[in-house]
Amino acid sequence: MSEYSFASKSTLKLKGVDPSISKKKKKKKDKDKERDKEEALKALESSSSGESSSKTRKMTNAELAFKKRKEEKEREKIKKRAQLSHKEKVEKFNSYLNTLSEHYDIPKVSWTK
Repeated sequence: MSEYSFASKSTLKLKGVDPSISKKKKKKKDKDKERDKEEALKALESSSSGESSSKTRKMTNAELAFKKRKEEKEREKIKKRAQLSHKEKVEKFNSYLNTLSEHYDIPKVSWTK
């Protein structure tokens, strides 16, 4: 037999580490599953009925002002975008590109003059 014929099937044991033995989890029985479903349904029903009364929260004045200002800014942004047609946007962009300096064009430098 070769040296590699035997392979250890146990877990790796490290120095300085407590060898904690993990227990196998017990399988849930059908009774437990049914009970869990019933509890979940009860919790769902109670939360949905109590949710409407207890979770309604009024916004503060600052929150209302913030929301109002945010909506106004969004409307202004939409109006600004809708003012120009596609053709006008392209013309504006082309004119902008024409005004830019050509960054790839290297100016000539004279060492003799």
